[in-house]
Amino acid sequence: MSVRRAMPDIPTGDLARSRDFYGLLGFEEVMNLGWVMTLASPANPTAQVTFLTHDASAPVVPDMSVEVDDVDAVHAAVRASGAEIVHPLQDEEWGVRRFFVRDPNGRIVNVVGHR
Repeated sequence: MSVRRAMPDIPTGDLARSRDFYGLLGFEEVMNLGWVMTLASPANPTAQVTFLTHDASAPVVPDMSVEVDDVDAVHAAVRASGAEIVHPLQDEEWGVRRFFVRDPNGRIVNVVGHR
């Protein structure tokens, strides 16, 4: 298993305002579904930050996302550890397979793989 990228997920009520502010720091919009938007550094595309107004299929907004190369293997390892799965492993209509887990600090981590 390997991590491809990790990024903070920030709740927002105004995606455009967040985009404009973080644009001042050099980030550019790379994905926007209307409820979730990701900004990335043009010089380092894995340096990213994601903003969410809500989550389209989960009961909570995660605190961070970790993209992995084998989400099923990570899910199996997390389940075996006894960690709390907050959102079940599932394929999402926007092209990812993901689940949410609560870390030991109470933070929600969106573990995601692209299909």
